[in-house]
Amino acid sequence: MSTVSKASIPKQLNSNLHGLRPSATLVINEHSTRLRSQGRDVFKLGFGQSPFPVPAPVVQELQRQAHRKEYLPVRGLPELRDAVASFHQRLEGIEATGQDVLIGPGSKELMFLLQLAYDADLLLPSPSWVSYAPQAQMLGRRIGWMETSRGNGWRLLPETLEQACARNPDRRRILVLNYPNNPSGLSFTPSQLEALAEVARRYRIVVLADEIYGQLHHAGGHVSIARYYPEGAVITSGLSKWCGAGGWRLGTMTFPGELRWLLDAVAVCASETYTTASAPVQCAAVTAFQGGKAIEAYLKASRAVLSSLGKWVAAELRKAGAEVDDPDGGFYLFPQFSAKAISAEPFCRQILEETGVALLPGVEFGRPEEELTARLCYVDFDGAECLAAVARGESVDEAFLRNHCARTVAGVNRLCEWLA
Repeated sequence: MSTVSKASIPKQLNSNLHGLRPSATLVINEHSTRLRSQGRDVFKLGFGQSPFPVPAPVVQELQRQAHRKEYLPVRGLPELRDAVASFHQRLEGIEATGQDVLIGPGSKELMFLLQLAYDADLLLPSPSWVSYAPQAQMLGRRIGWMETSRGNGWRLLPETLEQACARNPDRRRILVLNYPNNPSGLSFTPSQLEALAEVARRYRIVVLADEIYGQLHHAGGHVSIARYYPEGAVITSGLSKWCGAGGWRLGTMTFPGELRWLLDAVAVCASETYTTASAPVQCAAVTAFQGGKAIEAYLKASRAVLSSLGKWVAAELRKAGAEVDDPDGGFYLFPQFSAKAISAEPFCRQILEETGVALLPGVEFGRPEEELTARLCYVDFDGAECLAAVARGESVDEAFLRNHCARTVAGVNRLCEWLA
């Protein structure tokens, strides 16, 4: 019997992948879960997953459509594309039709394919969500970080965008504008969006408006930059945040008519990668985007809980010496600490080891390593229990938070005691 020697496969990764690590948000979630399984008392304030259940009408529709097994059109179920267009028209006053909409398995995948299809630099305000820059690196795109400060609410200023573009005005650029923001929880006013739109128009920038948290604006007052830059803003949304269905993987991307050529190109990329999003999930998503009384009641209750809890957490952190603003939407805070520490990563590791509170250091969002910032996700509570309590007529006050959001409250108390 002859012996066949095993070939040695040469180790040669794509050079664009050098230095990349798994997504920090997913790592902190898996690490927190692992520590809990080992018996540690861990407060999962590091991973931004909606605590609320998927609305009952949407779940019921998924059950009714579970038999659907066919490949749907690459661009998405026509009824869903129409529903998404109506969603943006109804809530944000955006002129759109189903022909302007692309459906994918999560907005994250759609944003990657947009960068793949459009050969352009990526402009990112610092801080920004952890996956924008790695996606650009994977594609070999140039990344331009733009500074913000805690003093202006970590918001991109129009003069900062102007400075980033004026040095080379003819370069193609994609600006990612995410609001309510991950990681800060803050948003833009209409006048701030209008000023940014003027600069974007001057330099013909494609604005990737990541508005996945739009319907979780705590006052229900989300405004899209597409209202002021209709020819150049591409809006992404989905089911993961405002509908609590992150694991369903359903994202949407709405293009202006002037960028139909770009939608066509992204659809080609989709056809050669993921093919189509899940048929049952797309069918159920029609119910979510069409809205109605049940969805509105769900959103109103969700916003009330998140608004009250976000303000309470911010106030407690300020008492403990952190600098942080009350959030405008979503479920994040981005406090800056003044503790004696060398850098953000070991600081957050020490917090986890000594308090059981999981946070994500600001360096993961593009901030300097020596800056003691961190993202805190105030979502370690039973969202179904909270919605049921609101439906019973309970006031969302501090007593409500201590009773129904006890894990988050306990984690924040433990963190503040440690800081003090």
